[in-house]
Amino acid sequence: MPLGLRRKKNKSRESSNLVENEEVGGHAAGSSVKSTVNGAGLPPPPANLRPKLVFHTQLAHGSPTGRIDGFNNVKELYGKIAETFNLSPPEILFCTLNTHKIDMEKLLGGQIGLEDFIFAHIKAMKKEAEVFKSEDALGLTITDNGAGYAFIKRIKEGSVADKVKVISVGDHIECINGKNIVGSRHYEVARMLKELPKQQKFTLKLVEPMKAFEMLEPRSKGAKPDGDNKMGTGRGTLRLRSRGPATVEEVPTEFEERAVKKVDDLLETYMGIRDTELAATMVEVGRDKKNPDEFAMALDEALGDFAFPDEFVFDVWGAIGDAKQGHF
Repeated sequence: MPLGLRRKKNKSRESSNLVENEEVGGHAAGSSVKSTVNGAGLPPPPANLRPKLVFHTQLAHGSPTGRIDGFNNVKELYGKIAETFNLSPPEILFCTLNTHKIDMEKLLGGQIGLEDFIFAHIKAMKKEAEVFKSEDALGLTITDNGAGYAFIKRIKEGSVADKVKVISVGDHIECINGKNIVGSRHYEVARMLKELPKQQKFTLKLVEPMKAFEMLEPRSKGAKPDGDNKMGTGRGTLRLRSRGPATVEEVPTEFEERAVKKVDDLLETYMGIRDTELAATMVEVGRDKKNPDEFAMALDEALGDFAFPDEFVFDVWGAIGDAKQGHF
């Protein structure tokens, strides 16, 4: 069976949700819930009988503390936050865990620790940048919020983008050369930027996240590619999925953490994106596959919208194997 992916073608605020004068770092209810089976090997109880998971949240630039629950994916999470703070969901750019700062190592991805505190970063000033593409690589790493907004996760020091000081980590990319890209996934935006002709100028329309006064600081380069990107500190995590209900799982094992970090690094190297949720899905798909061809077929079935190069699939397969052996 040949290696290679065969892609498929084909407002009103409710006061009961706000907690006045509550300290940051509240604990979520139901942290002992298991997502798979209980000790007797029985399936989990129906959703209406499970303990309700409640998370605490604030707006990153400052707000009262709110409580949210009852979401299965990122879009629903943003909807709950927006409802709590009397916002519209499109005003939310992204969320960080346990910090109000624009810290790309603490981005909310596909998992939330059961004791994590969620900070929502909302839209602020719009701005425009004109960039001369003097090199093939711009030095930007792109990610997205899972709800239609791609934004800048990292700027490589000394790169083309680094020399344009109006561009900052955390900026949402709204338009490229006048084309609105809201709703595009991060890998699509990365491809658009890569395909822009060299030795020509192009224009970016950006939206930066709102900052509190104490957050104004020198321009950050964002997450380091070798940074520790653990998403949860609680005894378990809530795994958000684009399809199907959210599930409560054990804290990731050492193997999973090693493998996800390595696959996320490979995503940046090959595709110019970072996405811990995508990396975790690839690790989950590959952990029981016997060879690269079987892995490639499984990736195609699970993630048919992505165009993964064969050499990338080989490297991901090797990274998962190395993580199992503890070779990192």
